[in-house]
Amino acid sequence: MGYEWLALAAAFLWAVGSILSVEPAKYLGTFSYSRWRMGCTSITLTFIAWISGGWSTISGENIFPMMLSGFIGIFIGDTALFACFNRMGPRQAGLLFSCHAVFSAVIGYFLFNETMTSKELLGAVLVFSGVVTAIFFRKKGAEHKLDALSGSLWLGVILGLVAALCQALGGIIAKPVMITSVDPIAASALRMIAAFSAHMLLFLSRSRIARGHRSITLRVFSITFLNAFLAMVLGMTLILYALKDGNVGMVALLSSTTPIMLLPILWFYSGQTPNRYAWAGAIVAVIGTGTLVY
Repeated sequence: MGYEWLALAAAFLWAVGSILSVEPAKYLGTFSYSRWRMGCTSITLTFIAWISGGWSTISGENIFPMMLSGFIGIFIGDTALFACFNRMGPRQAGLLFSCHAVFSAVIGYFLFNETMTSKELLGAVLVFSGVVTAIFFRKKGAEHKLDALSGSLWLGVILGLVAALCQALGGIIAKPVMITSVDPIAASALRMIAAFSAHMLLFLSRSRIARGHRSITLRVFSITFLNAFLAMVLGMTLILYALKDGNVGMVALLSSTTPIMLLPILWFYSGQTPNRYAWAGAIVAVIGTGTLVY
């Protein structure tokens, strides 16, 4: 399977995972849900890497960059994304998260002296125009309850953009390691362990924000574990496999199709057709990311 299909498969799994995340994220709270999710993912990936012998491919020089990638891309980025989910719903949060393709191009320009052509600038404008269309011009009162705005709109936008930026940074940090012979499953386990360790340190510090809203139940744990397996164990690992053969920009482009995949899933889940602003915004955003890399 080529890296294109791996990235698209990851985008689909993230779309499914975003729907599964709505209930447990609201029930437990952002930090508590992320901590449980990262714990399930870390244990699962560690076990798989141990069984497959993937840990033998990890050298000392790989540990720091992969754990830094996990801290930025998953601990900060994933937590910000679920905070955005709680405020704006999975579709609008997914659209904001699709901006990580733009950030990947911009960061590449500054870090690697890559020139930004007028075509690339047009692509960036299209992505942000799509996001603005979907969020700020949505039809009031027409969305499913999953898309209902809770709290400050601007805070939700900031959290979504922070998540997108951290995703881009995490991918760029991981790329030099992934082009070596390192096993993607073991590398993904390192990223998750770093994120889970940060969550546990925050929890053990007795920080107020790390406390859960409620105690976890068997049902919520089951949904959380399923989400962790689909979106993180499979999805994030597929992205690392894709980065072994594909460039960061192309992988970012293909994985940014999550909002497009989310629309029919949300339609099926809620029974309510997304309005024209949702369709138009998602399509324009993906066209913009395509302009960046083609």
